[in-house]
Amino acid sequence: MANIKSSIKRIKTNERDRDRNVEYRSKIKTLIKKTNVAIGAKSADVESVLKETIKAVDTISRKGVIHKNKAARIKSRLTKKASVSSSN
Repeated sequence: MANIKSSIKRIKTNERDRDRNVEYRSKIKTLIKKTNVAIGAKSADVESVLKETIKAVDTISRKGVIHKNKAARIKSRLTKKASVSSSN
């Protein structure tokens, strides 16, 4: 355990930030799965689910939870799957 006051504070903030980041990552994974299921089922609400997922990915990218290139890759793959699915 740290003895310095600022170190103790830093440990607390790191823990809080980590918990928040885990929550964001979990949310994104859930939305990606939801989008993939919607694409696989060829449901009518694919576009709205995809839009919601892209918005969330952009948000956590902006907050620095994931890298901007990872966010772009996720969005690109999902959009590509959705467009291939809708064209068939």
